[in-house]
Amino acid sequence: MSAPLKSYEFRRERESSWRELESLVSSAEKSGLKSLPAEQLLRLPSLYRAALSSLSVARSISLDQNVVGYLESLCARAYFQVYGSRASFFEAVGGFFSHSFPAAVRAAFWPIVIAGFWMVLGSTVGFFLVQNSGEWFYSFVPGDLASGRTPASSTESLQGALYDGADTAERLYTFATYLFTHNSRVALMAFALGFALGVPTILLMFYNGLILGAFLALYDDRGLVWELAAWLSVHGTTELLAIILCGGGGLVLARAIIFPDQHSRLDSLARRGRAAGTLAVGAVVMLLVAGLLEGFARQLVTDITTRYAIGGTFLVFWIIYFTLCGRGRHEGGYHADD
Repeated sequence: MSAPLKSYEFRRERESSWRELESLVSSAEKSGLKSLPAEQLLRLPSLYRAALSSLSVARSISLDQNVVGYLESLCARAYFQVYGSRASFFEAVGGFFSHSFPAAVRAAFWPIVIAGFWMVLGSTVGFFLVQNSGEWFYSFVPGDLASGRTPASSTESLQGALYDGADTAERLYTFATYLFTHNSRVALMAFALGFALGVPTILLMFYNGLILGAFLALYDDRGLVWELAAWLSVHGTTELLAIILCGGGGLVLARAIIFPDQHSRLDSLARRGRAAGTLAVGAVVMLLVAGLLEGFARQLVTDITTRYAIGGTFLVFWIIYFTLCGRGRHEGGYHADD
């Protein structure tokens, strides 16, 4: 039998089931699986398996590539209807924040603690070094980040920087966008560097701590450390925690590579990478919140007590959220530390 005739016979015998499957898939894609009657829902898996069988045969006997291409496309579309997520976009987002994100944080508790330790250590070292010699400030803090706040600045100018807010909505929006972009870059770098066995992640955590400690020492020298802490608390309780979460995610990746247990390194990375990625995605959302707080609330709220109240409220919220949210559901999919 010639190839064209073989392809024609093969298609003629099976095309009706393909068309039926295509019709069901198109309806499901357009209106959702819930729109299909019960009998069609029952037919969908069997039609999908039949199409897979046809595709396997078509490939083995080298049929017309148009038939093979059609079946590949049809099977791919049907796969997502048979095995794909049944949740809508809003259900998926709700599930992420109500369960997946806090569960991933709890599963990666120790890597997060380690990342936080290195940031605190860096802050302590930076504080005492700059307190001992102001020249260390220039070694730790880049000029663009300092924005004129250096040991050479007057006490009045340092204090003014804590209370001078932007005076237009456009400037506030631009400032918030810049902060979100900058902080997200730092956090995601801390996460991504976990692939390099975690050493760059630890160094980045330590370096960010040095910068924070240098600023604290600078303002402490002028008797303004509590005012600076209030200024930072508005956004810092969210921002610093988000960066630490990304650092913890990077250490989860590093642990998967260094200590793969009974699995291969690739398998271990795949298992733990999902939870680590969840940490990074959730942290970016937290950085968006921090950027809005830093760009708007911190610039508009100048009362010290109110600033502490805002920062403290967010800190308590994050602790309760990560400790309790989603605990009633199964957390077996998150094995960042096992």
